[in-house]
Amino acid sequence: MQIDLTGRTALVTGGGTGIGAAIARALAAAGADVAVHYGHNAEGARAVARDVEAAGRRAVVVGGDLTDPAQADAVVLAAVEGLGGLDILVNNAGHLVGRATVGEMSDEHWAAVMGVNVSSTFFVCRAAVKHLEVSGRGRVILMSSLASENGGGAGSVAYAAAKAAVVGFGRGLAKELAGSQVTVNALAPGFIGDTPFHNTFTPTGAQAAIVSGIPLQRAGTVEDVAGTAVFLASDLASFITGQVVDINGGANFR
Repeated sequence: MQIDLTGRTALVTGGGTGIGAAIARALAAAGADVAVHYGHNAEGARAVARDVEAAGRRAVVVGGDLTDPAQADAVVLAAVEGLGGLDILVNNAGHLVGRATVGEMSDEHWAAVMGVNVSSTFFVCRAAVKHLEVSGRGRVILMSSLASENGGGAGSVAYAAAKAAVVGFGRGLAKELAGSQVTVNALAPGFIGDTPFHNTFTPTGAQAAIVSGIPLQRAGTVEDVAGTAVFLASDLASFITGQVVDINGGANFR
């Protein structure tokens, strides 16, 4: 059984690097045309777009600060106009921002974490809903985290809270959009190696310790996450909605 997304259009936020880039490439490999969004890394997004085109698909590159509702609206509109519609939304953009305990956390830090992870998700989904509802096979894939389940590492309480909020938002949205045959699910990656996130915020020694505690005894890869995203975007997942898919090598069991 092969997944075929030919004729479908997708927007991947934060698609210029890491997990987002892998998802954009995997969607294209499965046949989808892809709009690659970036917040800061324009060159990375252009490189991913070239890979999408090399796979024989159409690509659109669009930049914008998704914590600004007007820019989020513009990003979605650019994707829709560039590709002729929107069938698949992968709301991948998000960030730890930095590590801070509750006692030392500033109002600005809390607001920044919520903005880049929660508000941006809401703004993009709000702009995309009307396009997904007319698709007839709309898919929304949100990005949560293992941190939403286990509280995350030291100093990541705001991030854990934000990613838990994404899950709650997704379940509510799944109920709202079910009548239009739009499914909404979230991915919850655990430790995914060699990504900008962990290369920035997780010291090498800590990474080795994390891997030693994973039952499958390896770090996850961006391809592990991308493959799951492609499945959720496909017809094979048409009866799955309101769910969180853990991708953590057994590091946490529900």
